[in-house]
Amino acid sequence: MTRIAQLARLVALVALTTTALAQGAPAGDKPFTVEYYYKAKWGYADEFLVLFKKNHYPVLKKEQEMGRIAKVWMDQPRYHTTEDGRWDYRVTIVFQNATVANEPFDEAVLQRQLYPDQDTFKREEQRRFEILLAHWDLPVKPVELEAK
Repeated sequence: MTRIAQLARLVALVALTTTALAQGAPAGDKPFTVEYYYKAKWGYADEFLVLFKKNHYPVLKKEQEMGRIAKVWMDQPRYHTTEDGRWDYRVTIVFQNATVANEPFDEAVLQRQLYPDQDTFKREEQRRFEILLAHWDLPVKPVELEAK
């Protein structure tokens, strides 16, 4: 291995470790949880859900079968909130650990396997994101309330 490649690997490892620790995820095999929030244009949340379940959820389930993801689920608020705090769906993904969550992963390989008609898939995914007003990702960490 060249010295440049060794240096690049070292820098990547330090950056990954620093990112994981900064997000409150200790090194090791502890689960790493990220919440993904989706805010759709008024009247389009149902269409977003249909497209999500058709095109993205099967990819996440495949990643779960592969062991990359430990658990995935979706929530929606029971009541309305103010517009600035409104979101329509929250997808929570529990990755096996912080390393898995932060390492590069090419979902396109799975997408091509699951959706041979790539033209339709890409058009529907484009539509799914056209519907959105906002989308944000929030890594979260558990807070131990019983700890001293």
